[in-house]
Amino acid sequence: MIAGSTSWASSSELAPSCPILANADAHCLVAAAYLHDIGWAPELVDTGFHPIGRARWVQRHGFERLARLVAHHSAARFEAELRGLAPLLAAFELEESPTADALAYCDLTTSPTGDIVTPVERWTDIIERYGRDDIVVQALVGARPLLEAAVARTDQRLRAAKIQPM
Repeated sequence: MIAGSTSWASSSELAPSCPILANADAHCLVAAAYLHDIGWAPELVDTGFHPIGRARWVQRHGFERLARLVAHHSAARFEAELRGLAPLLAAFELEESPTADALAYCDLTTSPTGDIVTPVERWTDIIERYGRDDIVVQALVGARPLLEAAVARTDQRLRAAKIQPM
């Protein structure tokens, strides 16, 4: 869906044709799909928890809704809680919407190399890369039911639009 986009221009061209979201939401989804992974740049690391650093950067550039989506992508609140950073994450309102669901869907159906994967394959990769005792994996255990629900809702929206989900 979004993973195949390789530039801002191509993603902007794809977004308006997204049949499960309004144009403004589709544009926001594409931007969030790109921006939620910018936090590995050293100048964006401020808490050690990438969703907050990324969201703060986006917010400083004046994009409040986009910052909220980036901050809370893929049920980040579970990891924030384990890291003792929930109060910092709380500065960004949680959005529960088809756009937030679609962002989780994109994150969970795209591998770190951009390949399309199932959520189970994505979770397996995370567990293998981090190890079962890592805080990221511990957070995933708590977040998984919410993430599965977001993927299921997005699958349902895709089917309703007569698009075959991944």
